[in-house]
Amino acid sequence: MQRMNVAKVAPEAFGAVMGLEKYVRANVDHTVLELVKLRASILNGCAFCVDMHSQEALGAGESSRRLFAVAAWREAPFFDERERTALALTDAVTRLGEHGVPDDMWEDAAKVWPEKALADLVLAIATINVWNRIAVTFRNDLPSDD
Repeated sequence: MQRMNVAKVAPEAFGAVMGLEKYVRANVDHTVLELVKLRASILNGCAFCVDMHSQEALGAGESSRRLFAVAAWREAPFFDERERTALALTDAVTRLGEHGVPDDMWEDAAKVWPEKALADLVLAIATINVWNRIAVTFRNDLPSDD
């Protein structure tokens, strides 16, 4: 059962996070963005976001095969170099340990992503992690199948 509707209880804070969401939607490649959102949501165990982002990606034409493979992306042959570096960075930022993002991973991403695009990608990863934490903490209800 949903604990709270944070958009109603703290609308200004919710609006601030939504502003960041709108920014990343406008500045990150849509396909990569949906892969990143799905991967972080899987790692964070956010059923609400896994459901939403898989449905959005399917609606935008993404294949179910690639979406299922996001859970095991390292072994899946379906992702190009940009997508792989984005997924690797998503794993590192989402699982941020005491040593942060490894230098070699950052260097790999910086070879593939121009500086501004890389900054936007990190902001996208941070944003979905905020959404995951909100949805998991407040136990957002999944929409019905109707």
